[in-house]
Order: sequence, then C-alpha cells, then structure tokens
Amino acid sequence: MDAGFTAEQDEIRRTLRELLHKRCGPEELRAALDTPAGYDPVLWTALSDQLGLPGLALPEAYGGVGCSVTELALAAEETGRALAPSPFLATAVLAAPLILALGTEAQRAALLPRIAAGALTAALAVPGTALGTALALTGTGDGDWAGGGRAGGVQARRAGDGWRLYGQVDQVLDGHSAELLVVAAHTGGFARSRTLFFLVTGDVAGLVRVRQTALDATRPQARVQLRDVEARLLGEEGPDAAGALAALGDSVAAVLACEAVGAAGHALERTVEHVKQREQFGRAIGSFQAVKHRLADVYVQVQAARSAAYFAAWGAAHESGGAARSASLEGRWRETGGRVGGLALAQGLEALRGAAAEGIQFHGGIGFTWEHEAHLFFKRASGDELLFGPVHRLRAHAADAARLFEGREVAV
Repeated sequence: MDAGFTAEQDEIRRTLRELLHKRCGPEELRAALDTPAGYDPVLWTALSDQLGLPGLALPEAYGGVGCSVTELALAAEETGRALAPSPFLATAVLAAPLILALGTEAQRAALLPRIAAGALTAALAVPGTALGTALALTGTGDGDWAGGGRAGGVQARRAGDGWRLYGQVDQVLDGHSAELLVVAAHTGGFARSRTLFFLVTGDVAGLVRVRQTALDATRPQARVQLRDVEARLLGEEGPDAAGALAALGDSVAAVLACEAVGAAGHALERTVEHVKQREQFGRAIGSFQAVKHRLADVYVQVQAARSAAYFAAWGAAHESGGAARSASLEGRWRETGGRVGGLALAQGLEALRGAAAEGIQFHGGIGFTWEHEAHLFFKRASGDELLFGPVHRLRAHAADAARLFEGREVAV
C-alpha cells in the first residue's frame, strides 16, 4: 500500500480548501443554514463548475471526472473541515452511486451527466431510522430494514406501465430540496414482499416535503410524504436491489470517516490557536502541562482516526476497481473487506466528538454560546452517530461480521 498522495489528489485537496476558505467561513456558513434549502446554491455551483465535485467519482462516460472513492473521500475531508452544508453527501455519495449500480443504461445516461454537472441534486429516502442498517454498517443490509408487507415504510404498487408509491420517510438528507428522490419501497404484498428502489421527481403531484429541525443544522433533513405519487422503477426488478445499497456501505463509511477526520482536525487546530492566546494567572493556558497533555491525547486520537479513514478509502477504491493485491498488507484486505469502513467511521466519529468536546471546554464560556462555532463540530459528531451509528453498534456489527468472538480458543 502506497500511503502517499498523488499530485492530482494533492491538487484536489488544495483547490477545495482554498475555495471553501473563501466562500464558506463562519459567517457564510450561518447564513447558508438560514436559507430554505439549508445550503448556498452559489457555492454548490462553484464546487460543481470549478471542481466537478458532484461527478468526482462518476465515470467519464457519464460526464464525471473518473476518479475513485479515494478522491471522493479526500474531498469530503476538506468539506468536513469547513462543515460545508451542501448536497454533496446526499447527491454524490449516496444517490449517484446507487443510480450507477442499479440504473438501466437509459437512466444512467439521462441522470448521471446532470448530476455530474451540478444541474441535478438527488436524495436517498430510506424508511425510518434504518440508513446505517441499509448500508450494512449496523445491520445485515438484507432488506428487512424496509419493513414488510403492509407494515410501515413506503408501499409500491403497479399502475399500468408505471408504479405508484404511498407512505412516509423521515430523516431524509436534503429531502426537502432535492430535485430527484431515490425511494426505497417494498412491493409484492406480505408473502412476497421485497425491497425495490424508485425514482421520484421533486415536482410530482402528491409529494409533500417538510424540512425538519435537525440536531446538526449543517445536515438538513426532511420528512417526505408520498401520497399515491407516480414513480419509475430504478433499474430492473432484480432480486437484490437492497444488496446493491449494502454493497455501497463501505465506500460511504470511508467518505464519512474522512469527513469526520477533517472536522476533528480543524476543531483541534482552532482549540490550539485559542489556548495560545487565552491567558490565566498571567500566562497562556496552552503553557500548562495539563492542557498540553489533554490536547496531545486528542492529537493522537485524530491522527489514528485519519490513518484508519485513509486506509478505508484506499481499500474501498481498490475493492470496487478490482485491483490486484500483494501478499502483504494489500493481500489482507479481502479478510477485512466490508468492515473496515464501519470501523474507520466509528473511530472518526469518536475522534470528532473528543476534539469538539475538548474544544468547548478549553474555549470556556464562549465555547458554550450559540454564537461560537465550537458547538457545530460537536453536533456534527452527534448527528452522524444518530444517522449512521452509534459508534458501539458500528463496532459490534464489524465484530459480528468478522465472527470475532465465535468458535475461537482464547490463550491463557
């Protein structure tokens, strides 16, 4: 495994960091959160036009850049540093790869170039609070998360040559503003229920979307109601549509892990800057040994999480690309594949939570105020745990999948 970055990867990181530094400072961030969409459309246009961010990991045949999950994760690290609110996660990380994996050639040709150009935003609607399970991060991802028969979730029924959907989905990332919804629904009645994915346009009759108050305001969420709406089936009526989403779990987790690491690193940097300036008893508090020890612990935690996130991103890219592996570190990926992403995400969220908590403490009174940005980092960690975790479940599922505690002798 080559731990170094290529010149292209360094350029992506540098350019994205400079753009976000200019266009997504603390004031711009708060202004974007107060808009109806929850993000700055002008910034999203700049990210799309100048960097091709929505299509970074899409094939060139569909208007994308043709990079791998690694580049997507490195870009997420920079957006995480700025806590940049944008349709990036919902569109480029969740919806677009699913359309690429399941869609027919006609659907790919019609949708992916528009997504890559930033002209179309999309969101993934998964029933209930089952996104982590559907991605096989905290559960098996076999489709049980969508419910069964007529019990909850979203129901799909045939209507002539098309489909009609009825039901409600909560906690849909960017669901209130996305121009295209990829909705998981079950069909076939109680005895033959199976999960399929459907495409729903944002302006279709019967679709009601309401933005919800979320713990993490930088990740806008919505309640989506489908009142007998017209929909198109994504791809064909294959037996393993839910499995296609579960297969994306490791890539999604790697991207989220890098995003969390970027946020944790920036929170730590801001805290270090503050303790160098804040004085107590006639000296900067950063000179006290206890403060140095606590921040050193956070630094070690962040660096360890960064290493895990990079390895998960590298592994997810090589797994999807089918690259050959050596008999050393690369050769062991197959043994841990499909679980490293969840473990890296758990470590990244834990590092972010720790860095944010220490930042709030060391900022003192101002760290507890709404006006200071310290609380935004803590809410990002807590909000992501609610959506994709929590941390202990991410680790427990990885241990179960690896059969870590089954049928093995323990040396004494």
